[in-house]
This record gives sequence, C-alpha cells and structure tokens, in this order.
Amino acid sequence: MTVVDTNSEGSKKSLNFIEQIVENDLKEGKNRGRIATRFPPEPNGYLHIGHAKAICLDFGIAQKYGGTCNLRFDDTNPTKEDVEYVDSIMEDIRWLGFSWDNLFYASDYFGKLFQFAQELIKKGLAYVDDQSAEVIAQQKGTPTSPGVNSPYRNRSAEENLDLFLRMQAGEFDEGSRVLRAKIDMAHSNMHFRDPLMYRILKQAHHRTGNTWNIYPLYDFAHGQCDYFEGITHSLCTLEFEIHRPLYDWFIDHLQEGDYRPRQIEFNRLNITYTIMSKRKLLQLVEGGFVKGWDDPRMPTLCGLRRRGYTPESIRNFIDRIGYTKFDGVIDQSLLEFAVREHLNKIAPRVSAVLNPVKLIITNYPEGKVEWNEAINNPEDESAGSRSIPFARELYVERDDFMEEAPKKFYRLTPGQEVRLKNAYIVQCTGCKKDADGQVQEIYCTYDPLTKEGGPESKRKVKATLHYVTVEHSLPAEVRLYDRLLTVENPAEDKERDFMDMLNPDSLKVLKDCRVEASLQDARPLDHFQFLRMGYFNLDPDSRPGQLIFNRTVGLRDTWSKIAKK
Repeated sequence: MTVVDTNSEGSKKSLNFIEQIVENDLKEGKNRGRIATRFPPEPNGYLHIGHAKAICLDFGIAQKYGGTCNLRFDDTNPTKEDVEYVDSIMEDIRWLGFSWDNLFYASDYFGKLFQFAQELIKKGLAYVDDQSAEVIAQQKGTPTSPGVNSPYRNRSAEENLDLFLRMQAGEFDEGSRVLRAKIDMAHSNMHFRDPLMYRILKQAHHRTGNTWNIYPLYDFAHGQCDYFEGITHSLCTLEFEIHRPLYDWFIDHLQEGDYRPRQIEFNRLNITYTIMSKRKLLQLVEGGFVKGWDDPRMPTLCGLRRRGYTPESIRNFIDRIGYTKFDGVIDQSLLEFAVREHLNKIAPRVSAVLNPVKLIITNYPEGKVEWNEAINNPEDESAGSRSIPFARELYVERDDFMEEAPKKFYRLTPGQEVRLKNAYIVQCTGCKKDADGQVQEIYCTYDPLTKEGGPESKRKVKATLHYVTVEHSLPAEVRLYDRLLTVENPAEDKERDFMDMLNPDSLKVLKDCRVEASLQDARPLDHFQFLRMGYFNLDPDSRPGQLIFNRTVGLRDTWSKIAKK
C-alpha cells in the first residue's frame, strides 16, 4: 500500500520513510502519542546547506504532526565553541522560517550526565583508564580482530569513583586519564569496545566558565540529552547509524518507565562542486581564500543569503531531493533551479548594463526624454509598473554590438534593426573607435512609428535589447560569483588537496556597470532580475552612491552544458 500525504495545494505526495515511521509510532501509541524532535548543532562554525536539510526535517516533522522541536546546542567541546556561532545559528534557523519550542544546551545537563556516569561506575559499567589516547586506540583492534582489555579495566568501583571525582576536581593533567564504558572489547561493533565517556579538559566554557575540568564525549552525551528532554525521534545522518546500538545501550541503563527516544538515520546532503566540512570551510576563511563565513561563494546559509538565495528556494530544494537511506551527490544545478524558479515569481525586472558602451540615436531630438511604463514582474500582477526614461544617449551591453557579425548574429551590427525594450526599433548605422580599435560609441537611427501603440509597433525584428540612459543611470559594482570548486565530486579525488580544486574564476568584479535609477532605493538583500543577465541582489557592502550587486544565478543553467562537453 502506498502511503500518501496531502499538501497545502491539495495534491497528494508520498510520505518519506521517516514520516512513515512517525505515523506508525503514533498508531501504536508509543510515547503516549507525543512527537518531539530536536536540532542539535555544535556551535563551532556556521550552518551550511547540509544543515538546512536536517533543520527542515526536524522542524518539519514537529510541525506536521503537532509536536515540538527543540534547539539544543551540543556544547561539549569548549576549545572550538563560541557565542558568535550560537548567535549565527539562531539567525539562520529563523531566516529559514522555523522557530524552536525550547532552547537548550548540552551544558544544561552536565550535572545529570556527571551523576549518570557515577551510577554506571557504581554498577561496574564504567572505569577510569590511565592510558594515553594513542595506546587506547591501538588496543581497540580492527573490525576483524578483537581488542585488548585495558590493564585498568578491573579496578574496583570504589577506586574508579574516587579517581573520577578527582578528575573533576582538577587533580590530574589533561590527557592523563579518561572514563570509559565497560562493555565488550571483542564486540563486532568497534563503538562497543569500551568507548570513552569523559576526558579531562581544563578549558573555560562559554556558559559554565571554569566549573568543569572534565567534559562528556558525543556518544555519551547525545542520547542522554535526548532522554532528559523527552525527545521521541532523534533524527541523525547516516554516519551515526553505527553509533545507534551504543545510543541504545546507554538509554537501556538510564530508562525508567515506558518512554525512550528512538534514533533514525537519513542520508546527508552532498552537492556537486561543494564541500560541507566545517573544518575545510574554516580553512578557507582563516586562509583568506574567501571573505568570511558569509562570502557568497560559501555553502553556508549566511553565504547563500548574501548571494541572494531565499528561504523558500532552499526549502523547496530540500523538499525535492527528499530523505532516503542512501547517500548520493545532488547536482548543484537543482539548487540553482530552485532559486531561479522562486526569484522568477518575486523579483522585479530592471535594466542593468554590466559592460557598457554608449549608443547614440542620431535622429532623436537632443534634450528630449520620454517616460515609458514598464511592468515590474510579468509573473506577479500585484507588482505593478514603473516609469523608465528613454533619451538620445543610452548605454547598451558591449557584447550586443559587432561591427562584422556572423550570419546568425541578430543584435546590433551596421544595417540591422533591433527593438529597444519598451521603446522603438532602431537601425545600427556604424560606430566610432579609439586609437586601439576599441568601440567608443555606436550610432543608430530610430523609427518613431514603431513605439508600442504606434502604426509600426508590430513590425517584427529578431532581437530586443535592454538599455539604460546615460543621464539617468547610476554607477554600480557587480560581483559575478561562480562555483567555488572546479571538481564535480571532490570527495572522489583522493590524490589532491581540496585547496588545489579551488576555482580561480569563482569571483569576477565588474566596476563600471550602469543600472537604472529606480535601484537607488534598493535595500540590502533586495532581489532583482537584471533583464537578460540573471538574478541579482544588493550586497550589504553597498553605501549611498556606491551600489554593489551580487549575481545569485543566471537566467539559464550553463554549467550542465559545459559539463557535457
């Protein structure tokens, strides 16, 4: 039987496997019909597009089934965490369109975790090991050979408890002792071979200060935090699937009553020409290869926001790719399609000339200015229209002119006619060049009968060009962003460092652009379609009189064609 869901537009959509699990749990009355999820980022970097997939799932499941979703910061490693990251994560979640029911930190539970660890010690299920991390790793064995018991494994509960309390009291050096769970050094799952629970770390914590000299590790803290919060469905990416038995082992020794959280794994998001490792992204930032975490070339949510991506486009993209049990790589063109599709609906159409050359209409009256109505967005009637000027001297794209053009070049070339958008048909009569042969001016004549509504307005020409007037246009800088890497799937290239894969043409800055005057009122991050050029937004670096625009995406997918060659 196919399980279906009805969306807000009334069409039916198949449930993903996680939604099926949730609905089955509800039918069986598990956890008394409660649904509680959580999004648990570590505050050691900025969120990226991969995190957006988890956010949409965690918050989306709670919304769909009338449950709750907590935001919980996994702040168990004070050496890498910062309040800056906490603030940025909150901002990104809100920007995506979600809000949390409760805000927690793993550090909220440090006391409970410390108490639980003591209970395991008293039961003979945990012990203090005096060996170094290197020796412990060597004793773990391999997936096909058993590990070796630590010489400290059979310490008495009393001795272990005393040592553990002294670890917290700060009596021992970092790296000198750890607390390990006592499970099975011959277990087929390597994570069951006496995993580490606590390490000595004499570092100030951004919330608890110097209260703690020991900090729990992820496998010990995560499931217990879920339990303390009453989480019903702990949704993780596939790399945590092998950790699930250990997650359940700790819950077995913590559980009271019939409630218990359930860990479910789904495929992580991998995108072509993109890296998702926070460590590698940090390398780019600290090495100056990008201009910060919000550089529009970065896959961070703040970078995508600055580039002009919308929350709706990202949510639509996540919805399209779905959730499965199989890892794969998603073509970046699908993400670009999603933002292109949404911006087409909401972005006003404006004129901008990125590589301008002057066009003079020699038979148009000097000093005359006509104001013509232009539709702001043909996809949105409510967007209205605006008045745009037309005059004798204009700027057009340099690429729209060729003095000696091939047969299928339909734009400006001597003797050929084109239409100027919202205005007249003009015929190119020639050009003027400088001493180096660079075109300085293009000359045309216009036909006054060809204006919209005129007797010759229906006359057919093969090209319509955009323009701005010399007198009314504004100077602007335009930043053309491209893919950060030149390699489609960097994870497959084991021979090269990812730094060698950086695209040297990922950013081109055009300084002498001209844009229509209506853009003087644009606000940072406002979206626009530059006619024939693509989708752009106003960068926060802009200042009065210094407009800066970022290209979000082109009007068409050009990379797919390049990749096929």
